[in-house]
Amino acid sequence: MSTIMTNSTRRSRDHFEPQDIDPQEQRRLRGQLEQIDYTAFVSNREIIGPALSGVDAGTFQRLAVAVATARTRWVAEALRLSESGSPATPDQVARLTAARVAFEELAEAYEALRRMVERNYLTLG
Repeated sequence: MSTIMTNSTRRSRDHFEPQDIDPQEQRRLRGQLEQIDYTAFVSNREIIGPALSGVDAGTFQRLAVAVATARTRWVAEALRLSESGSPATPDQVARLTAARVAFEELAEAYEALRRMVERNYLTLG
C-alpha cells in the first residue's frame, strides 16, 4: 500500500493492482478503471466548476495571505510561550493547538484549490 503525503496528512492508496492476470484481462481491467477515473473527473468538473466559478489569481493570493497569517500566528504563539520559561498551561496549549489547526486547515484548502486547477476541475477566471 502506498501513501501520499500532503502538508499535514498521509492518505493511503489502497487500489488493488493484480500482478498475475493475463494481458488481455489486464487491458480490460485498465479500460474499466480508466472509465471510472473519467467518470470521477467529469463529476468533479461538473460540481466544482460551477460552485467555485469566481476563482481567479486574486483568490489564490488572498488564500495564500490567510495561510501565511495563520502560520505566523501559530509560530508567534509558540515563541511567546517559550519566552516565559515556565511550562505551558492547558489553556496556552489549547490556544497553540487552535492556531496550528487553523494554519493546517487553511494550507490544506489552498492545496486542494490548487489541485482543482491542476486537474482541470476548475478554470481560473
